[in-house]
Amino acid sequence: MSLDATKIGTVVAEQMEALESRFGDDCQIGDVCTIVEVLGPHGSSVAVRPGADVRPHGLVGLLRIAEHVALGDIHGESSGGD
Repeated sequence: MSLDATKIGTVVAEQMEALESRFGDDCQIGDVCTIVEVLGPHGSSVAVRPGADVRPHGLVGLLRIAEHVALGDIHGESSGGD
C-alpha cells in the first residue's frame, strides 16, 4: 500500500494561498523544510526533509523558528506563522 499524498498536497496548497495573501507577488520562497508524522502498525514516526539547498545551520534555524511560531499559536499569540 502506498502512502496517500493528498494531505500533504492540501496543506502545501493552503500554505501557498496564505503566503500569497500575506506577502503578495513581490517576494519569493526561500528555504523549505517538511515535517511529517507517519502513522502505521509500527506506531508513530517523524520524517524531516529539507529542501535541496538548505545547509545544516539553515535547517536548524528553520526548525527553531517553526517551534517558536507553533508555540505562539498554541498559546494564542499571533506570530504570523503562515
